[in-house]
Amino acid sequence: MGSIGIIVIYVVALGLMMYFLAIKPQKKQQKAQQQLMDSIEIGDYVLTTSGFYGVIMDITDDDVIVEFGNNKNCRISMQKKAIAQVEKAKSSEE
Repeated sequence: MGSIGIIVIYVVALGLMMYFLAIKPQKKQQKAQQQLMDSIEIGDYVLTTSGFYGVIMDITDDDVIVEFGNNKNCRISMQKKAIAQVEKAKSSEE
């Protein structure tokens, strides 16, 4: 009976360690990414996961249209998930 109790304790300890080292940080990262996606607005300056900088021109539920560089013809539709960083547009009040 004693060895079964030790095995149960090891399994529970392994489960707790897995939760705190893998699952909890991943959920925290997903929450931060979702907050980033919810905060983007038209005119924000963004960095994509592929390393391109651009300005958001239009936003739909899952996609954004990003304009790259000074060329007005270089607009690409991409998923919101492809945005790595957001720098807020400067408001006219500042």
